[in-house]
Amino acid sequence: MPAVFVHGNPETAAVWEPLLSELGQFRSDLICLSPPGFGTPLPAGFGATRTEYRDWLADELTALGEPVDLVGHDLGGSHVVNVVLSRPDLVRSWVSDVLGIYDPEYEWHELARRWRTPGIGEADVAARFGGTVEERTAVLVERGMGRQVAARVAAGQNEAMGRAVLAVYRSTEPDVTGPGLELERAAARPGLALLATADHLVGTEEQRRRAARRAGARVQVLSGLGHWWMTEDPVSGASALRAFWATVH
Repeated sequence: MPAVFVHGNPETAAVWEPLLSELGQFRSDLICLSPPGFGTPLPAGFGATRTEYRDWLADELTALGEPVDLVGHDLGGSHVVNVVLSRPDLVRSWVSDVLGIYDPEYEWHELARRWRTPGIGEADVAARFGGTVEERTAVLVERGMGRQVAARVAAGQNEAMGRAVLAVYRSTEPDVTGPGLELERAAARPGLALLATADHLVGTEEQRRRAARRAGARVQVLSGLGHWWMTEDPVSGASALRAFWATVH
């Protein structure tokens, strides 16, 4: 039964490397899936909406042939939730660090508001994903990503990622976005909400805890860690995951 990791924006699978290095001492069935546009090409005809990412992930998990321990970060965390709600048969357990975005009081962070605004969003991604690898690395480090990982992630950032960012942040399908989502259905499978206390992009602590209760998920606090907790303290992240998986039967 593999553990499957799904990253977010503006990332590639390299963001998981420190965490997987820790976890690899205890289990060998670790798989990274890169959403289209985020470290992999955007297929022709793929609109990069949240529904399409949900269906992409469901197809990838179906191909594995058995239920998985599913772990998602950032946008990947929302893809995880959307699959759990629509295809719980594909999942043994699930982990997400973005449950706060489903709370009725959640407000989009400043970057998301920018990407959702025509003209402003296009200018932002042109600047963010243009330039040199060194310049893109510096931006990621400034935002809190470990430098070694940031350099590897920056190497995978490109124009296609920028197009995917705009499309997914502008998609508003009611069945996979927003506070109206029937989060309670996620309780069909054991869930864990990772709460990195210094991550201010995914809602307040209160919002994240409320959403976790709705989803029937346990809460694991990652004290002092930020949005890229897996690069800041992979030992703590691995410990949290291992402790959770030990309770899943």
